[in-house]
Amino acid sequence: MSHFDKEKAKLVARIKRIRGQVDSIERSLSTGDDCADVLMLLANVRGGINSLMGEVLEDHIRLHMMTPEKNGLPSQELAEDLIDLVRAYLK
Repeated sequence: MSHFDKEKAKLVARIKRIRGQVDSIERSLSTGDDCADVLMLLANVRGGINSLMGEVLEDHIRLHMMTPEKNGLPSQELAEDLIDLVRAYLK
């Protein structure tokens, strides 16, 4: 399995975990669980989505924006700064 295939498998596994969390929210709402419990489940899903979005965005910057054959792209240092900013925003 190539590096990209391993990374893809990790991302798919994360999506499956998020799907399970969403299913848990549905069950909680259906059974009338406490609002605080539902809010905690919602926060967990939001965290999972934000983390996944950060990972995909980071991969896009590293793999597509930082290719040597492209002209006019930012330096590696600027890209690292962008990644740090996005990660901070998504927390």
